[in-house]
Amino acid sequence: MEPKSTMNKSLSESNISELTDEVITCATLTDELSPTNFVSRRVKRKATDNLDCELSNFKEEIRSMISIMLTAQEKQINKITPVLNDIKEANANIEKSMAFLASQNEELKKKLDAYELQSKKDKEYITILEDKVEDLQRENRKSNIQIKNVPKVANENEQELMNMVVKLSENVGHTITGADIKDIYRLKNKKVENNGPIVVELSSTILKKDFLKSVKTYNIRHKEKLCARHLGHTKNEYTPIYVSEQLTAKAARLHFVARDLIKSTDYKYCWTSHGRVYIRRSEDTPVILVRSEQQVQNLLLAK
Repeated sequence: MEPKSTMNKSLSESNISELTDEVITCATLTDELSPTNFVSRRVKRKATDNLDCELSNFKEEIRSMISIMLTAQEKQINKITPVLNDIKEANANIEKSMAFLASQNEELKKKLDAYELQSKKDKEYITILEDKVEDLQRENRKSNIQIKNVPKVANENEQELMNMVVKLSENVGHTITGADIKDIYRLKNKKVENNGPIVVELSSTILKKDFLKSVKTYNIRHKEKLCARHLGHTKNEYTPIYVSEQLTAKAARLHFVARDLIKSTDYKYCWTSHGRVYIRRSEDTPVILVRSEQQVQNLLLAK
């Protein structure tokens, strides 16, 4: 019976507990050393090693790429640097050229201002000279009359022309003799070769003035105006003729534009006296001496 009690004693709770702990420990060691767990742990360590290797390779590739890029960039910079230097030099040359041109432009501007001032003075002086020439020409023509549109006769000479003027003076009632005529000639007319104006230089300005007054009176009083037959013409005798004082080229032009002013505005009178042109709006308004075409244009615009 004693062995039975011994067995019971060995299976007491404390022994069972110890036995249980040993079994668990052995089971744990057995699991750790099992093939499945051993392989799994070796695979994890290998993946980590590969990742480190790939990361290292990636870093090397990045370093290599950066090195290549820096090398290429350095080459590009080495190529661009001379170009930039050339551009800087070109810009410096341009700035110098611009400064030179600016100084030249300033000098030219000064010269131009001086030329304009001189031109203005020259124009003023030319105007003074033109006025003097105009006065001289007017003085030389102060006793001249002009007969326009007179038909030319065959073998025309000074005597024939004098006879025409004497005949005309008889018809208008203010007789002129050959002694009163200092000179007589026919001007060439580019437009009408045979009907150029006849210029008559009389002995005095008073005689010229009285003769022109008689001509004007005759045209006012007679329905038939002066024509070629009043000069003694028997051919083309009804060709109208026009008698006036001989004007200078400038005065003749002013007389022409002044007559246009009379036609276009309410000015009523336009005439010449002593080689000058005058206009008047009415009998109660002042007489205006026409000095230039610009003056006539201003009057036309102010109508």
